[in-house]
Amino acid sequence: MEVISIVGLSVLIFLYIVILVVGIVAAKKFRPVDGSTDTEISAVAGRKINSVVGVFTMTATVVGGGFLNGTAESVASQGVIWTLAPFGIFLGLILGGLFFAKPMRDQRYLTMLDPFQLLYGDTVTGMLYITALCGDIFWSSSILAALGTSLSVIVDLDVTLSIIVSACVTVTYTQFGQMLAVAYTDIVQLVFIVVAMVISVPFALTHPSVGSIVETASEWGGELDASLGAAWVDLFIAMTLGSIPWQSYFQRVLSVKGSSEAQVLSVVGGVAALVMAVPPLLLGAVARSAEWNTTDLGSSPMDRNESSLVLPYVIHYFTPPAVAVIALGGVSAAVMSSADSSVLGSSSMFTHNIYNKVFRKKASEAELLWVQRITVVGVGVIATTMAIFVHTVYFLFILAADIVFVIILPQLICVVYLKKHTNTYGAIVGYIVGLLLRLGAGESFIHLPVFIKYPFYSETSGQLFPFRTFAMLVSLLTVVVVSCLAKAAFSKHVVSEKLDIFRCFADRKNVENSTSLKRNRAEDEPRWRDPSAGVSREELIQDRPNYDSYEMESSHL
Repeated sequence: MEVISIVGLSVLIFLYIVILVVGIVAAKKFRPVDGSTDTEISAVAGRKINSVVGVFTMTATVVGGGFLNGTAESVASQGVIWTLAPFGIFLGLILGGLFFAKPMRDQRYLTMLDPFQLLYGDTVTGMLYITALCGDIFWSSSILAALGTSLSVIVDLDVTLSIIVSACVTVTYTQFGQMLAVAYTDIVQLVFIVVAMVISVPFALTHPSVGSIVETASEWGGELDASLGAAWVDLFIAMTLGSIPWQSYFQRVLSVKGSSEAQVLSVVGGVAALVMAVPPLLLGAVARSAEWNTTDLGSSPMDRNESSLVLPYVIHYFTPPAVAVIALGGVSAAVMSSADSSVLGSSSMFTHNIYNKVFRKKASEAELLWVQRITVVGVGVIATTMAIFVHTVYFLFILAADIVFVIILPQLICVVYLKKHTNTYGAIVGYIVGLLLRLGAGESFIHLPVFIKYPFYSETSGQLFPFRTFAMLVSLLTVVVVSCLAKAAFSKHVVSEKLDIFRCFADRKNVENSTSLKRNRAEDEPRWRDPSAGVSREELIQDRPNYDSYEMESSHL
């Protein structure tokens, strides 16, 4: 093994040990002692994360391996003009802070799915969980793949082995401390990321084999053909709004002390993410400006069909060995900072919203904690498997945001701002319509054939119509229209109440006679039930967690 590989492996081991120790110590030292349940501590850190830690964990979560590697890959292969994720995430986090952080944090939810479960019941919640899980797995897979490729360059390890080892480390410290461990390890990881990017860029830009990026700006800047304008706008909107409906985002929003802190960490996190996009953007420009025939590769990663390796290759070949080891170690930290959040997010939603609320309503805190730990392993295994067999990081990263944008965002808008005008029937039909419209557009990445040819469709260029935005808007409109039609049909007795299988209107009189319900902070975790179970309205919305004063409005009327 070469000296550089030995040094790189040593640095990597040191990095992993530091992160493991920080995660374990943070879970014990900063564990809330104010009576928070184990569920609250594991999912939202007892809602005790301060603003500083919140900004660190939000930024580190967003600026993962998919973000860094994907940005460099996209700039080198497509140009800055098509590298939309960093700018979309910047605007998305700001919009999320302005319009979603406060209402979600004020209601003191434990997961992103809580408002759906309360308003629509278990059926819709299960459907949305599957979608959110797919998004998290795609995201986790993209960043684990990025980590594997980076480590294969650092220490000359096999990519598959690198992915497996890194996933094991990530799952291990996530199991120890859940949200507390993830939040505080994010601080260490973000420091590594900043140092790695800052020290690598100057050396890469001034390397003798790298030409002036100013002179090659036309190459790495990219081109936008007029015929692709609508597609570009569509992708940018999807990247922007698609960065909001993620459990990993709301987990941080729900973990801070108050709604104002939630808004601050969203906005500041968005700005920090944009700043952190500059180094990989410059390194992508270096990849387009370099004379790769002077390196051992002999040709550029793009020519070798290895565009996903742009970032580690640039750092490896165009920075000094010591800088390369530190920088690529920082990329590894970036990947773990996002992978742990994604895995924890999916496991939290399954444990709280599926296992506890659907299958085991009387499960103990200890049982739920073990279920979450097991789920962390399960989600990690699935994401690792996909990371091994999928090799294009950036498009996997985009596909994840694409899914949550078309399917989950319309539903989120409804439960936050249109709860009086929507119900379970509209939510289900809207979900199906959005899914069909999106799948109908096809996806060459997963070899999904096109069965809906939108306007301006081209056999060579594909869908030129903004089909993602169209599918999202139609889904949103469908939720509202079908909900209103269902309400009219049942309330005017056009359809018998016996056919109200989700019991949105069967208990209408009881709901109308009920007064606003208030909740004491000391009560246990919520035990919401599916409206289809035939329980009373009082049973349905009892046990809302930790409200100072909460007036419940009917979501079905």
